[in-house]
Amino acid sequence: MNHSEAHEEATVRINNLGGIDERTVTLSPGVTVLTGRNATNRTSFLRALMGACGSDAVSLKGDADEGSVELELDGRSFTRILKREHGRVSVNGTPYLQDTTTADLFAFLLGSNEARRAVIAKRDLHDVIMAPVDTDAIETEIEQLQTERKQVESQLESLESLESERQSLETKQASLESKIEDLEAERDQLATRIEEEDQTVEAQRENQAELDEVLSDLQSARSELETVRFRLQSERDSVESLRQERSELESELDSFDAADIDHEDVTARIDQIRTQIESLNTTVSELQTVIQYTEDVLDGKADLVEDTLTADDGGAVTDQLLSSEMITCWTCGTEVERDQIRQTTDRLRSVRDDQREQRSALRRELDDLESDLRTAEKSQRERQQTRQKLGRLEDELDRRTDQIASLTEQREELVERVEELEADASDLRGQADGDLIELHKELNEVEFSLDRARDDLAAVHDDLEALDSKFDTRSSLEDEHERLTADLEDARTRIQTLTESAVEAFNDEMETVLGLLGYDNIERVWLERVERRVREGRRKVLQTQFELHIVRESDSGAVYEDSIDHLSESEREVIGLVFALAGYLVHEVYEDVPFMLLDSLEAIDSERIAALVEHFEQYPAFLVAALLPEDAQALDSDYDRVTWGDGVTSAA
Repeated sequence: MNHSEAHEEATVRINNLGGIDERTVTLSPGVTVLTGRNATNRTSFLRALMGACGSDAVSLKGDADEGSVELELDGRSFTRILKREHGRVSVNGTPYLQDTTTADLFAFLLGSNEARRAVIAKRDLHDVIMAPVDTDAIETEIEQLQTERKQVESQLESLESLESERQSLETKQASLESKIEDLEAERDQLATRIEEEDQTVEAQRENQAELDEVLSDLQSARSELETVRFRLQSERDSVESLRQERSELESELDSFDAADIDHEDVTARIDQIRTQIESLNTTVSELQTVIQYTEDVLDGKADLVEDTLTADDGGAVTDQLLSSEMITCWTCGTEVERDQIRQTTDRLRSVRDDQREQRSALRRELDDLESDLRTAEKSQRERQQTRQKLGRLEDELDRRTDQIASLTEQREELVERVEELEADASDLRGQADGDLIELHKELNEVEFSLDRARDDLAAVHDDLEALDSKFDTRSSLEDEHERLTADLEDARTRIQTLTESAVEAFNDEMETVLGLLGYDNIERVWLERVERRVREGRRKVLQTQFELHIVRESDSGAVYEDSIDHLSESEREVIGLVFALAGYLVHEVYEDVPFMLLDSLEAIDSERIAALVEHFEQYPAFLVAALLPEDAQALDSDYDRVTWGDGVTSAA
């Protein structure tokens, strides 16, 4: 899984951050070992690198008003700039990540890493694994999907109720088509008989000149009537085609997201969120500075009392600071217990975490609002274009509908004109032509009935077309219902799948690591996913938890379950690291950030540190481990090394 081949060298330039004045370090893909004694700013380098990635762990040097870190990677540059103004530190720049929640938890594994500390402090590990997951957003998504699916089901049910209406129209359509076919056949027969009769009585006609004139007018009127009928049918066909196109455009218009947004309100909210995020950045940075300094003092990695740490035996002073149960508070000058300082630091860390969570929520809201704004603007443009096209089509429909009305009126006038001319011709022809005149009348009645039948059929076509446009959506509605059902199932199982994957990853990695490190008295360490009812307000709810099991083997070979409290510090640290690695794999942190950082491994012996580094290096592109010189000696000599000490860094 190693991703080192996907990256080039990374260059980190630091100025006035943590305890570093100015440093430039180049990291090659693979493992880089930072070697040096305590209080040589190795951790400051790691925190600066975290800052370049977007973490709030970075802090401004105490005597500086401005500091920065720049990360150059794969031809791109990422920066973080800290400025002190009016007693507050602001943070700006373009970091590698916008949200480092998962990286802070599972990739930046310093001594204060919360995933590591959660194991040691026996916190609910399920909450740690799920911290990057917005469960409220998933619940909201489930509710939204349920609402959408109900709407689709309602539309499908309404289509079922229209089925009988459609069948009735189809029956009427078939009847009219059969009637039109019969009338057309009757018309053709009458036309043939008229032609035969006309030839028979031709020689018997009197008043031929006047009759010829009337017959000529009759022929012209009939020809004009036929032309009007043809134009009328053409216009009807055009109108039917236009209505079909209109139906398609209306469906396209209905497919647009109807949820318009208030651009002014959204823009104002975006500006407000950005201001809040900037304020939270400053607050989190200041809290992190206090927390970091406190941790460094408690761990012996920062100067507490300048004249004490300038003594000849620096190592002895550090040992004294670490071993003493009392410490001089650097804020009030009184002596307090270390545990009291740690409790206060934990409270500050909780406040910082709340601020981070609030900032993450704001960032997600900002992303959603900006996406909604872009989508709404695009939808508005497309909707406007469709409306304009629909408007032009409606104008064309109106024009042709008016034309149909005008042609229908002309047809009625011509029918009356033909009837008048037929009556005149009948008078001029006399009784001999009676049969012929009667045939003309029958033909005219058939033509009239044919026109009415065609009008009725056109109306049925319109009604069927309106229904068909609704039924055309059935397939897409069924597909949408299937998609919503699948999405709903996915949303409902997403959290469960993630927790199950975390348990599996931890158990697999733990088994592998225990085999590598050879803790003889530990038989097995494993996580179990359990469901427990816990009180939430006035009611009890089912809650998922992770239960850590530690199985030991006694000298006699008996197997028993033990508590993490009875493990050595080395064993507890290893379990914490493996738990963080499980989160790293489950959340696929390697896809977001190429770095994994290791620090505060002194409790683990050097041989096991070497085995851990070798195991961890298969996952990130860059693995940077801060080690004491004696621990670093046990690692593979092929690893890149950067030596820290006496204010100087050197690459080996």
